Amino acid sequence: MTTTGNTNTTLEDLAKLAGVSISTVSRALNDHPLISVRTKQRIWALARDHDYPFRRSMPAVPIGAEGSIAIVTPFMRGRPLPLSHPFFLELLASIGEAARVRDCDFTVSHTAPASYDDLVSTTTTGRASGVIFLGQSMLHEELNRLVATNARFVVWGAQMPGQRYCSIGSDNLLGGRRATLHLARLGRKSIVFLGGSDPEAVQRRRGYLEGLKESGLEADPKLLVSVDFELESAEAAVSRLIRRHIPFDGIVASSDLIALGAIRALRRAGLSVPQDVSVVGYDDMLLARLSTPALSTIRQDTYEAGRQLVSRILDPAPDHVSELLPTDLIVRESCGG
Repeated sequence: MTTTGNTNTTLEDLAKLAGVSISTVSRALNDHPLISVRTKQRIWALARDHDYPFRRSMPAVPIGAEGSIAIVTPFMRGRPLPLSHPFFLELLASIGEAARVRDCDFTVSHTAPASYDDLVSTTTTGRASGVIFLGQSMLHEELNRLVATNARFVVWGAQMPGQRYCSIGSDNLLGGRRATLHLARLGRKSIVFLGGSDPEAVQRRRGYLEGLKESGLEADPKLLVSVDFELESAEAAVSRLIRRHIPFDGIVASSDLIALGAIRALRRAGLSVPQDVSVVGYDDMLLARLSTPALSTIRQDTYEAGRQLVSRILDPAPDHVSELLPTDLIVRESCGG
């Protein structure tokens, strides 16, 4: 008979109910590999039905899973990077699909590390097989230090000088350069760059500057505009450029969401995209394909990113190498050619 609210259930009680030894119950509750999945499931069900107080010793994953991965977003400018960002949602979906193929579970952690101690706590006190950080934020040196611990982790983000940790990310420098060269080939002479201070945006800005130089265009400091990683910030920044009568005819945005914010500001000011201003984003989110006009962008391969991030956690290797995934220029309506 099922008893609810009974906090006095013992291992001996569970052993009698299951018809097995006490040691088998103990091993099953701790997900021991020598106990069959079917036996574990039966004993765990009995433990739940009889309110056995085993919660603190629960395995990190459901019985039968090959492992678990924690997804963590560091702090950026005093707050966690927003998981509601459409690109992160698509990347999370790709990680989830890759984990499912490997019979692995994943969780999105509530933690948002802002220091080395936070990183150590995040990676060494949980029961997940490893941690995927979505971006290194300003914690590059701290992540380098973390390599010396026994933490298993990988970073979605930029490759940095002197990097000792493993990262998977797109070729940001090439992506920014491609976007800028494309606008220059279309005859755009005054091209704005919209981006933040995160490592990926900084590298895309470097690519933008290289593209300007290669096209024989001079960089104008007034057209290098710092924005947050969100639509509203980009919309406000482009509106300020328009109000100050700063002339521009092209925009390279460090994300699709930033590009869509820029387009909203241009439309509000009565400017046409791409007739008056050509716009190129970065990511190739679903929203880029559905927007009006459809957004030209630099494509990041989130499917391959998810597969490689999961592989770095589940396939142990002492010297996992970082990888830059290729980027593609996707030409749609927003740049006019």
